[in-house]
Amino acid sequence: MFKNRLRSFYYAFQGLWFLFLSQTHAKIHFAFTIIVVMLGYYLGVTKTEWIILLFCIGIIWSLEAMNTAVEQIVDLVSPNYHEKAKNAKDVAASAVLIAAMICAFIGMLIFIPYLIKG
Repeated sequence: MFKNRLRSFYYAFQGLWFLFLSQTHAKIHFAFTIIVVMLGYYLGVTKTEWIILLFCIGIIWSLEAMNTAVEQIVDLVSPNYHEKAKNAKDVAASAVLIAAMICAFIGMLIFIPYLIKG
C-alpha cells in the first residue's frame, strides 16, 4: 500500500519533469514564478496576498500540465491533421491563456500599489 503511494509520487514527478523539459511555455511559467516569488518577497506582501499569488501560480502550472496531457493524447489518437484534434488542442491551450491573463491582472492588483508607494 505505502509502496504504491510512493510509486504514484514518482510517476507524478516524472510527469512534472517531462512537462518542464518538453514544453517551452513551462519554462516561461517557471521564469514568471521566480519573478513573482522574488517580487513578493522584496515588496513584503501580506499573508493573504501570498495565498492568492501561490494559488495563481498553482492554477497556471496545473492548467499547463493538463494542456500538455491533452496535447499528448490528441497526438496519440490523431497523428494526422484533423480539425477536431486541432480544436481540442486550441481549447486546452486557451484555458491556460485565460487563467494566465486573469492571474496577471491579479498580480498587477497586488503589486502595483506596493510599487507606487515605492
